[in-house]
Amino acid sequence: MLNAKISGIASFAPEDKLTNDDISKMVDTNDEWITTRVGIKERRILRKEGAGSSYLGIQAINKLLVDTNTNPLDIDLIICATSNPDYRFPSTASVISHNVGTKNAYAYDIQAACAGFLVALQAGNSYVKSGLYKKVIVVSAEMMTSMTDYQDRATCPLFGDAAGAMLLEPTEENIGIIDGVFHIDGTGLSHLLMKAGGSVKPASHESVDAREHFVYQEGRAVYKHAVTDMLCSSLEVIKRNNLTIDDIDWFVPHQANLRIIEAVGSRIGISPEKVLVNIEKYGNTSAASIPLCIDEYKDKLKKGDKIILTAFGAGFTWGAVYLVWGC
Repeated sequence: MLNAKISGIASFAPEDKLTNDDISKMVDTNDEWITTRVGIKERRILRKEGAGSSYLGIQAINKLLVDTNTNPLDIDLIICATSNPDYRFPSTASVISHNVGTKNAYAYDIQAACAGFLVALQAGNSYVKSGLYKKVIVVSAEMMTSMTDYQDRATCPLFGDAAGAMLLEPTEENIGIIDGVFHIDGTGLSHLLMKAGGSVKPASHESVDAREHFVYQEGRAVYKHAVTDMLCSSLEVIKRNNLTIDDIDWFVPHQANLRIIEAVGSRIGISPEKVLVNIEKYGNTSAASIPLCIDEYKDKLKKGDKIILTAFGAGFTWGAVYLVWGC
């Protein structure tokens, strides 16, 4: 039976940084307040004129192709997870594919908010396991600052820009993406959304004046659901694969809020040393946060390591993936 192994990973974050002190000059906040509540010290900002999420994804994939010595013409498919597409159409994946030279690949976007990378990973896994494609790139590219309101002290400290990409290939070894569980609850709509810019409320002078083209979040409701849902989905995938907590080598949660990460890890009962965290340096990069975090710690990972990934996002949509590292 074929499995989809992760044969490479790469990420990209812009050089420009926005620190807590910088944000304190925009809104009534300070470094201590931000650090205490969300665990973020700085975040990366894409300031390149005319560049959007595709630029981030292009950088990550180009690095991935070099690191894995892969010919772009051999890539069969690119799946791009993003909540910040360059345009409403065409797809950001099509822009990325053109610029990285994957002329023989199909490419498309998915939108599952902060859980997008896991959803895309599961889709890529299915293509490889079915035998339909042999080389699939899953990329998350998020220019979160494009929808951040720097007049809103509750949300503007949270977000940063980044991209992460993985190459999936078939293997007969018992490694790779083993299982995933996913859930959705549409009652979360009112708690986390962008109120305008879609077909329900198209852009207008009124919607722009009302600042409705930015992230709107009700923090307490999101926190409660994120902790509960990431916890339950992680335990679900652990249980149905007959694992114990001691079997898990690494736990990689979506990097949204340090208090959420610590709460989920504590309730699962996993040692803090096994929880991978880099939110302090990058903030919440939405769907890009998990591959960005794994890439930063990849030198610690070894073949055969059992890893749980979990994420929660608007929708509400959430899930967990169990994989065995194979690089």
